[in-house]
Amino acid sequence: MIDHAHDLASVRDATDRLLLAVAKLDNAAVTEPSRLPGWTRGHILAHLARNADALVNVLEGRPMYASGDARDADIERDAPRPLDVQLADLRDSAARFQETGAAPADWSRVVELRNGVTDSASRVPFRRWIEVELHHVDLGIGYELEDLPEEFTQREINFLADRFRGRPDVPAVLIGQDDRRRIPTGRDWAVEITVTGRPADLLGWLAGRRDGSGLTVVGGPLPALPPL
Repeated sequence: MIDHAHDLASVRDATDRLLLAVAKLDNAAVTEPSRLPGWTRGHILAHLARNADALVNVLEGRPMYASGDARDADIERDAPRPLDVQLADLRDSAARFQETGAAPADWSRVVELRNGVTDSASRVPFRRWIEVELHHVDLGIGYELEDLPEEFTQREINFLADRFRGRPDVPAVLIGQDDRRRIPTGRDWAVEITVTGRPADLLGWLAGRRDGSGLTVVGGPLPALPPL
C-alpha cells in the first residue's frame, strides 16, 4: 500500500538536500551543462520548480501543463535566471506542493498526468520524489546514484520495471539484485535475458542515466530501453 504521507515527508527531505547543495553553486555554475543533453543546470532547476507547480495542478484537478509547448517554453524562459532566483523559486514551489499534499483529499482517486497517463493520487508524491532525486544527480554536483536513499532506489527500480513490463519493444528481461530478488520486465514472452548488478547500476540503466557497463548480462545483449 502506498503511504502518501510518508512520501511527502521523503520529498521534503530530498528537497532540503537539493536546496543545500544548489546553494553552494554560483551564477556561473548554473549556466554550465548538466548531465542531461542540451540542458544546463538552470534548465534542471527551472524544470523542478515548474514540475512542482504542475503536480499541484494534478492534485487539484487541473491539466498538468497547458501544453507540451508551454511546458518547454516555461523551462527555457526560467533556465537563465541567477542562482538566488532559482533557489527562491525552488523553495516556494516546493512549499506549494507540500501545502497541497497536506490538504484533506481522497488519495485513492485517479488523476491524470502528461500525455494521458493516469495514476492514483497517492502515487503523486512518489513521482515528485523521483523528480527531485534523479534530477539532483543530473546536476552533476557530487550527488550520485549511490547516494540515493536505499528505499528510494528499490522502489524506483520496481516502478521502472513495472513501466516497461508488457511493452512489445522491450525484450523479456529478468532483473536480478544482490539480495536475490528477481523482477520481470519487458514483453510478455519467455525470459531469455537476465540482468544483474548493484542497485545503483540497475537504476541507472533503467532510468537512462548509465549505459549498463557495470551490469552482468546473461542470455543476450543488454536491451536498449525506450526513453522515459
